[in-house]
Amino acid sequence: MSVRAAFLKLVDVEPIIRIMSRLHAENHLVSRIGWLRAAVLGANDGIVSTASLIIGVAAANATSADVLLAGIAGLVAGAMSMAAGEYVSVSSQADTEQADLSRERKELASQPEFERRELAQIYIDRGVEPRLALQVADQLMAKDALGAHARDELGISETTAARPILAALASAAAFSVGAIMPLSMVLLSPPSGLVAVVSIASLLFLALLGAIGARTGGANVLKATARVTFWGALAMALTAGIGAIFGTAV
Repeated sequence: MSVRAAFLKLVDVEPIIRIMSRLHAENHLVSRIGWLRAAVLGANDGIVSTASLIIGVAAANATSADVLLAGIAGLVAGAMSMAAGEYVSVSSQADTEQADLSRERKELASQPEFERRELAQIYIDRGVEPRLALQVADQLMAKDALGAHARDELGISETTAARPILAALASAAAFSVGAIMPLSMVLLSPPSGLVAVVSIASLLFLALLGAIGARTGGANVLKATARVTFWGALAMALTAGIGAIFGTAV
C-alpha cells in the first residue's frame, strides 16, 4: 500500500475537503447565463424597438404628443410580447426536460443495471479508468440516481434548468427598462431635434448595455459594444427612412 493510500485510509478527508471548498469557493460565469441572456435580450429589444418606433413616427412629422403616445404603446406592447414569448419558449424547454426526466425515471426503475453501466460509460469516455468509473456511478446513483443521470447523461442541472416564469418576468422588466431610456428623451428633447437626440442617446444606451452585458458575462467588451450598436443604428435608420417617406407622401 502506498503512503498516500495509507494516509487516506487513516484520515477522514471529507471534512478537509469541505473546509477547502469553502476557502476556495468559485463563482463561475456560466451560472449567470439564464438571467443574463433574458436581461440583455429584453433591454436591447426595449431600446431598439422603442427608439425605432419613436424615430419612425417623429420622421413622419407627427406631434410630440403623438410620438410620446406611440412610444408608451410600444413599451407596453413590447414588454407583454417579450414576457409571453419568453414564457412560451422556456415552457417548451421545461416540458422537454420533464419528459426526458420522466423517461429516465422509468428506465432507472425497470433496468437499473443498464443505467448503471450507461452512466459509468459516460465517465469512461471522459477518461476515467473503467473500474473507478463503475465505483463513481455506484456512489452517485446511491445518493441521487436521477440527479446523476440528469446531469451527466441529459445535461440538465440547476444552472441550466428552464424557469419559464422567471424568464418571462426578467424579459418584461428588462424590456421596460430599455424602452424607458429612449422614451425619456422625448420629454427632454425639443421637437425640432427629437430625431437626432433620440438617435444619439439610444446608440449610447446600446453601447453601454453591450459593455455591461459583456463585462458581466466575461466576453469581449469592444466586440459586444460594436455589435449591438451597429444593429441598433441600422434598425433606427430604416424606420427613420420609412417614416420620412410616408410622412412626405401624406
